[in-house]
Amino acid sequence: MGIADQFKDKAQDLADQAKQAKQKAGQGKDEAQQRGSKPRDRGQEHGSDASTGLRDRAQDAKDQARERFDR
Repeated sequence: MGIADQFKDKAQDLADQAKQAKQKAGQGKDEAQQRGSKPRDRGQEHGSDASTGLRDRAQDAKDQARERFDR
């Protein structure tokens, strides 16, 4: 096996790995979109109370992140 063949094999392996990673990323994106749509649907059912609750949770998370950063 020559050096050129080794490079071709390695290039093919890397291309296969990239293809698999792209497929996995696409699956993860689809799952995230499905999970992301569920709270939105639930929030619409409960009206503004759900929006206020989400806003409060976001503010709490932001405050906690700032506290950790300031330490």
